[in-house]
Amino acid sequence: MQVEFREFNPFNVWFWLEFETVLAPLETQYIEEVFDSWFYLGKLGGFNAENMQAQEVGLEISYMSYSESQDGEALPALMHNMGDLEFEGTRARVWFDMGTSDAIALDVLINSFKRLSKELVAIRRFSIGGEDLDWPLPESAKARSDVDDNDGWN
Repeated sequence: MQVEFREFNPFNVWFWLEFETVLAPLETQYIEEVFDSWFYLGKLGGFNAENMQAQEVGLEISYMSYSESQDGEALPALMHNMGDLEFEGTRARVWFDMGTSDAIALDVLINSFKRLSKELVAIRRFSIGGEDLDWPLPESAKARSDVDDNDGWN
């Protein structure tokens, strides 16, 4: 599976998948479940790099002390919104407002799709951000992009 990064705005990002073949209904369900699960974890603040206590300890986490105060000091890192997953032929796309989620969220998603591609659904390419000229964005998405480009976050 090839991973490609394009223009990226975490508050207005499209994810694009290209598959080896048109997906069967069960395969589309796998893709939907990966995105849904990833979004729910992000909505709950799961991708907060400021509070990675177990990761920072390393391999020896037996009986580690988990600091509640460190958790409270970290700024929230929450995803805000997810669009509908769309399929067209051998491709799929979905829009996200990743909010303040940290970049670790992208690594988790990439790793999940890499494993899914090896085990269940042959994914040719996973593109993060930008637009696909062969599959234009709907007018409502373009209007949202124009607003987001002028919101002061860029």
